[in-house]
Amino acid sequence: MTAIAVRAPSQADVPAMARVVVTSWRETYRGLMRDDVLDDPGMLAWRERFWTAALTEPRYAANRVAVAEAATPGGDREVVGVAMSGPPLDDAPPAPLQLYVLYVLAEHHGSGAGAGLLDAVVPAGVPAYLWVADPNPRAQALYRKHGFVPDGVTQVDDGVPEIRMVRG
Repeated sequence: MTAIAVRAPSQADVPAMARVVVTSWRETYRGLMRDDVLDDPGMLAWRERFWTAALTEPRYAANRVAVAEAATPGGDREVVGVAMSGPPLDDAPPAPLQLYVLYVLAEHHGSGAGAGLLDAVVPAGVPAYLWVADPNPRAQALYRKHGFVPDGVTQVDDGVPEIRMVRG
């Protein structure tokens, strides 16, 4: 298994961050999310614009962003995961911190990248919450392992059923 390093991203990471999210959506949400969304040829550019804004605009200053990287066969390093947390987006949040994003390329599941990213943006013991697709047993298991439990609240976001998980 390739050693994973978790670090703060730079602007140079934006294309790789966008690629990880788009690829992860396609790997994870096929059958849950509409194909026209997943196959939209403009999705990669849309995610690049988002990550550029997230790393540069003052409105995202309170957010924590991290990337996970792994060594390539040629000895370089590539971004294989991304995470972001920040102030709650919900009207009645159950905790003061929300995990918005945590994606790891499927070929790196089980590598420790997900746990490392989670710890980087939601430190252990800090009360927080998140929304996770349901079903998504792998992600839900990771969150349970880190103290999150479903609180019974559900929603549907862009056609994808989600459960809320909270850590007190």
